[in-house]
Amino acid sequence: MTQVYAEVIGDPIAHSKSPVIHNFWLKHLEIDAEYRAHHVRPEELAAYFAARRADPAWRGCNITLPHKQAALDHVGDPGGVRESIGAINLAARDERGDLFGTNTDAGGFFAPISGMDMAGAHVGLIGAGGAARAVLFALSRLEVGRVTIFNRTPLKAAGLLAQFGLKGDAVPLDAPVPPVDLLVNASALGMAGQAPLDIDLAPLPDEAIVYDIVYAPLETDLLSRAHARGLETVDGLEMLIGQAAIAFEILFDTAPPRDLDETLREKLTG
Repeated sequence: MTQVYAEVIGDPIAHSKSPVIHNFWLKHLEIDAEYRAHHVRPEELAAYFAARRADPAWRGCNITLPHKQAALDHVGDPGGVRESIGAINLAARDERGDLFGTNTDAGGFFAPISGMDMAGAHVGLIGAGGAARAVLFALSRLEVGRVTIFNRTPLKAAGLLAQFGLKGDAVPLDAPVPPVDLLVNASALGMAGQAPLDIDLAPLPDEAIVYDIVYAPLETDLLSRAHARGLETVDGLEMLIGQAAIAFEILFDTAPPRDLDETLREKLTG
């Protein structure tokens, strides 16, 4: 019998830590399966899904930049993700073998701040892509007060505020940061191989939280400057492991061993 497998796709993809996470869980649970990284360029996306749809050993794939919105055109959408979040980060098979898309980023983003009272909070969000959509979806359910989105094209960001029913404003990427309670980087800025994120944290109050979804490098320049200010931080591994756990259960029909999270973090950062 052919060994079943799942993948993570993106462009680039070499930086992805998803194979380490999923293979760690598969090994611990003694599941005979493999999780791989597969480089897929934008022009190859349709052919990729056509080939995997015909492969019975393929369980599905996680989806990262830049495919989170385009992938919606190649899978079913029974949960209405296109109308809600507008981007997917997971494609999998249903009980009939048909492909469907869903989004585990929103749950992964929410997990590290689930114990915090965000009602009425002012949130600053950097970026307006697929990951930012998942963050906005989560924020819309946390009863936050205002959201200020920083993006190269503020008009696009303003449209997202309206889509998710959030109050706030959209400003250029180089606009000064207001004294927000939570600052989230949901862009690729600061990631290895990408442009740096140049932002002044001086206006943030001492009790502010800085959350960077970038995990390569784990200690981004944004988090380093937040630590220098003595601010509370959330790193990209928190969201990555959280969303991966939801995806793992969908892909392999069993819950991952979350009691091993500390061991997993050591493996990812070692």
